[in-house]
Amino acid sequence: RTGEPADTDAPRAAADDSLAFRPPPAEALWRLSAPLRAYHRPRFFGLQHIDAKRPSLLVGNHTIFGILDVPHLVLAIYRRHGVLVRSLGDRLHFQVPGWGELLKSFGAVVGTRENCSKLMDSGQHILVFPGGGREVAKRKGEAYKLIWKERTGFARMAIAHGYPVTPFASVGPEECYDILVDANDVMASPLGRFLDRAGITKKLLRGGEAIMPLSRGLGFTMLPRPERFYFSVGEPIDTRRYAGRQDDPEAQLALREEVRRAVEDQIAMLMQVRERDPRRSLLGSLLHRDPSDDSNDDSDD
Repeated sequence: RTGEPADTDAPRAAADDSLAFRPPPAEALWRLSAPLRAYHRPRFFGLQHIDAKRPSLLVGNHTIFGILDVPHLVLAIYRRHGVLVRSLGDRLHFQVPGWGELLKSFGAVVGTRENCSKLMDSGQHILVFPGGGREVAKRKGEAYKLIWKERTGFARMAIAHGYPVTPFASVGPEECYDILVDANDVMASPLGRFLDRAGITKKLLRGGEAIMPLSRGLGFTMLPRPERFYFSVGEPIDTRRYAGRQDDPEAQLALREEVRRAVEDQIAMLMQVRERDPRRSLLGSLLHRDPSDDSNDDSDD
């Protein structure tokens, strides 16, 4: 999962390492991800709003577990525009042996202000989820809800660097799983009360926010159901009207709310598209085969 720039800076070495990245060939990654596209049959809207010559900060909704949909969007942008978007990730990812190195190999960096600033200074496209880990650790009834709290870090960075903000949305992954037990259930249980008394909840689980849901996917397994994924990329939001006001809470909040509304509008639009899509299900894709809507296409502009 990815989150907005943290308030505290990482060591200088982490920021320097963030720029030491050479992206793999786009076509190689596209071929490698073919099985994923065949399984989730993604549709894309608005990819033309990405401008390879004008870097922007992509901001959108995080879906359950946070790993199912991001590769599809990032690779579609890379293949169409030749731009591999750099993701800002929660530092917990980079503390897991092997997993952190894998993320780095695809350009992800720890989501600190320093790293974000250096990426912007070097003119790179960046992706961030203001909901961070909390929006990934879904509770029952939270599908497609933005849980941004009072976070305005992404707005501050965009204003400070004059970066446009490109809102985007993803629909489909939330239906890949049924949540059986969520963090609220855990914290209300004897186990949760023990973890709380022992201080583990606060120290290791961020007050319960880092507790992932116990979910059921395909059959009785944790494999995701073959739901179709839908993506929308909106028009960039110019931040230059807030120039010099990066430390102004009113400017930060105004920009954040404008982006939030844009993301929510795109979520609603994608849900309408999905309801009308005869190829939403795997069976529907087989019965309503349309060569012009091939899942290997990178855009549905």
